[in-house]
Amino acid sequence: MSDWTHFLSAMTLALVRLSGMVAFAPFFSSTALPARVKAIFVGALAFLLAPLVAALPEANVSLSFTSLLGELAVGLVYGLWLTLLSEMLIFAGQIAGLQLSFSLVNLLDPSSAIQTPLLGDLFQLMGSLVVIAAGLDRILIASVVRSFRVAPLGGFALTQPTALALVRAAAGIFLAAVELAAPVLAATILVEVAVSLVGKLSPQLPVMSITVPLKTVTGFGILLGSLALWPRFIEARFAGLLDMAERLVAVHTTAGQGG
Repeated sequence: MSDWTHFLSAMTLALVRLSGMVAFAPFFSSTALPARVKAIFVGALAFLLAPLVAALPEANVSLSFTSLLGELAVGLVYGLWLTLLSEMLIFAGQIAGLQLSFSLVNLLDPSSAIQTPLLGDLFQLMGSLVVIAAGLDRILIASVVRSFRVAPLGGFALTQPTALALVRAAAGIFLAAVELAAPVLAATILVEVAVSLVGKLSPQLPVMSITVPLKTVTGFGILLGSLALWPRFIEARFAGLLDMAERLVAVHTTAGQGG
């Protein structure tokens, strides 16, 4: 009986940690995945991991509000850190949409239930395809599984520096979004400058009628050409965010155990 109690406690704690990750991480948080599928996946993974993580040194397999909150915090650190990738893609799409004259075209994003730019949804979908094709979803699961060794059950304490680190990381999505949209941004600006110069030389030229379609065609051409660089760019940002989450969990676990 005590073995089953020990197993169920470990499984519950592992389930809470995995649920926090699945709730926010890219691809896993998508509403395209049925909630029942997510629940079965998380439950099966927690069932398989429970005997392993319970046997790790310094594992505190006891159900309490503090331990449950700590496990949820570990999952949220991974989930919220990786969701910055989706926010970066949406913001890059908004920048590109503004340059391609699609700033007023919005769609209802099913994952967030809010109005998002058309190209923002397109960028997010293409980013999800890169995540799946590159196997980054499996890398994320492997990292969360490794976190049980770095942060044993009941060994993580959520502190204020964790939230401050997330805010500092969120500031970096603006620069990353500009970098991703830079080819389209540069090409459309050059088109505007060229049409303006031609308009100065020929005042009879209908500049306003030419600029919008020319920017749209040029921008989409550059966007198609830059898609070859997307996998490497997204993989680098994904790896950077994942490394940051791992370091944060390791540092604050060590600090909590030392205290």
